[in-house]
Amino acid sequence: MPVTKKQLSGKRVVFGVGGSIAAYKAILLLRRLTDLGADVEVVMTTSACEFITPLTFQTLSGHPVHTNTFNPDDNMAHLRLAENADLILVSPATANLIGRFAQGMADDLLSTIILASHAPLLVVPAMDGGMWQHPLVQQNVKTLRETGVEILDPEFGSLASGHIGWGRFPSEEAIMSSIISLLTMPGDYHDEVVLITAGPTHEAIDPVRYIANRSSGKMGYALAQAAQKRGAQMVLVTGPTSLTPPPGIHTISVTTAEEMRDAVHKHFERATVVIMAAAVADYRPDQPAKTKLKKQGREQVSLALSPTPDILTSLSAQKSGQFMVGFAAETEHLIEEATRKLKAKGLDMIVANDVTKPGAGFGSDTNAAVVLDAHGLVADLPLMPKREMATKLLDLIRIRLNQQK
Repeated sequence: MPVTKKQLSGKRVVFGVGGSIAAYKAILLLRRLTDLGADVEVVMTTSACEFITPLTFQTLSGHPVHTNTFNPDDNMAHLRLAENADLILVSPATANLIGRFAQGMADDLLSTIILASHAPLLVVPAMDGGMWQHPLVQQNVKTLRETGVEILDPEFGSLASGHIGWGRFPSEEAIMSSIISLLTMPGDYHDEVVLITAGPTHEAIDPVRYIANRSSGKMGYALAQAAQKRGAQMVLVTGPTSLTPPPGIHTISVTTAEEMRDAVHKHFERATVVIMAAAVADYRPDQPAKTKLKKQGREQVSLALSPTPDILTSLSAQKSGQFMVGFAAETEHLIEEATRKLKAKGLDMIVANDVTKPGAGFGSDTNAAVVLDAHGLVADLPLMPKREMATKLLDLIRIRLNQQK
C-alpha cells in the first residue's frame, strides 16, 4: 500500500511484542510507524525481553518501554494505554499469547490492556513446528476473529527451526498495509445510530424442541463490528448463536420472533440506519406444549403453525426517515424475489443471496450477494469473507445516505 510521509500523524499505537525470534522484526515495524508520524508506546512480554532488550524499543519510540503491570511510577499504565490507543498491535504473537487472548485472560500488562481497550486489535502471528495448524490454535484464532480481532495469516516458508511450513512472520508490507487500513478507516458513521439484527429465532414446540433455521449470525455480527469501527452508535439484536457478543456494542439477546420484534421496536425510533440481517422464523407452533412431547410408537404427529410477526412490514409503517436494509435468503428466482420484497416491505435496500451456492449459505465464513435498492441499483458482490462484504455493504449504504442529505 503506498503511503505518504506523516500519514499516521496523531495516531497512537500500543505495540505489544511477544516472545518469538521474530521479535527483532518488530524493530523495523516500529521504525516505519514512527517515520509515518505515529506515537508508539511499546509493551513487551517477559518472554520478549529474552530475545531483545527494551532499550532498543525505547530509543526508537522515544517512550519508556512497559514490561510490568506493577510499575510504581505509572500504576495506571494499563488504563491510560487502553483508553488512549487508536490501535493495539501485537507483533509477533505467539501461540501462547493468542490462546490467552482468546480465553480473556489478564495475567500480564499486555493482556490487561487488550481487555480494557475498545481500540481495534491487530494480531500478527509467528510460530514454528506446525503450531499454527494445530486445531486448538485454529479454534483460538476463530474465537478472536468472531469478536472482531484482525489476525493476519502467517506465511508459508522457511522457519527458524529449519523446517518448511506455515508460521512464518508475514511480510513487513502486509503488516503495514493492515495497520494503515485500520488507523485510517473512515469515521463516516459517527453521526449514525445503526440498529442491526442477526442470527435465527427459535419458536418452541415444547420445552425441548423448537423450529429454527440454519442462520449462524455471522453476517449480522460482521456488519455490527464494521459499523462500530466506522464510528456508529451500535445496537445489535441477536437471536441464539454460538458467537461471542462484540465488545463495546450494546447487544440484546432474544429467542423468538416476537421478542426480536419488541426489541427492535424499542430502539427503532432513535435509529438512523436499520439493517435486518436476522433470519426470522416465518412460522411458530400454535400451541407449544408445556411438557416434553413423548414419542408414541410410529404414529405421525401434526403441528398447527401460525405466521410469526412480520418485523420489517411493521417497521415500515412507523418509518420516520430511517434507512432500512433487508436481507433475502433464497434458493431460486433470486432477483425476482428480492425485487418483490424490496417493494412489498418498503425497504431502501435489500441484500439477496442464493443459499444453495457453495460458500454462500448459512454458517459459512464467506458470502456472495446481489444488492438492490429503491433507485434501481443492482450491485453484484462475488464470493468474499463476510467481514469484507460487511465493509462493502456499509460503503453502498453510505453513498445513499450522502445522496439523501
